[in-house]
Amino acid sequence: MTTATLGAGRPRSLGRVPGLRYAITPIALCGVLLALYAWLGAQNLDSIESRSLTREVLFAKAVEHIQMTLVATALVVVIAIPLGIVASRARNRLITPVILTVANLGQAIPCIGLLVLCTFLLGVGFQTALVGLVAYAVLPVLRNTMVGVQQVDPALIEAARGMGMTRGQILRRVELKLAVPAILAGLRTALVLTVGVATLGAFVAAGGFGELIINGLKLNRMPVTIAGAVLTASIAFFIDWLGGLAENLLKPRGI
Repeated sequence: MTTATLGAGRPRSLGRVPGLRYAITPIALCGVLLALYAWLGAQNLDSIESRSLTREVLFAKAVEHIQMTLVATALVVVIAIPLGIVASRARNRLITPVILTVANLGQAIPCIGLLVLCTFLLGVGFQTALVGLVAYAVLPVLRNTMVGVQQVDPALIEAARGMGMTRGQILRRVELKLAVPAILAGLRTALVLTVGVATLGAFVAAGGFGELIINGLKLNRMPVTIAGAVLTASIAFFIDWLGGLAENLLKPRGI
């Protein structure tokens, strides 16, 4: 019996089945959401719980939560990637500690405390929540951009110089391209962090699933709290899954 015949009868592992490992997370999330729907349907909901868990309310809260997450992440990309590039340059070593210290403050200060301080300056609303979310999510993207650029092999940079590339061309065509996996990993982390922290936006009237969680706790309506928590976690897992897909699709070939 040949080796090919022996291997033909062996079951393929999940990691080797094309596309199957990417389908596990969406399938699991669909199962969780169906279980939540069935559980809520089996509860004897009162009028307050019923009004809080209508399709219209859940859809509106989902839109608010995702909007906060995406807008904050877009601002983080605009702020953190350029700062990470600046901090990665050897000639900027004097200001690099300052950049990292400011970025670390965003996670060192409790987000709820930062939101309260911003409320005195900006009032309540969407923009106040964005300040807290951006401050909290800048560090992973900034640090990963910095590390990704610094880890590029110096021999590749010298080769690019030998081909006549300018500093800007080397940065765009060599350093940033090779740093893409690290940058995407930082962005994936920032997205998941932002989904969780966005629940605090309810304290400044920014909406999102945080309102369900907080209102459920205040009114002692556990179905409302559980629904808000499960839906928030589901969005976080789904965004993490999308981030994993993006890392595999956008990373340069051969890395």
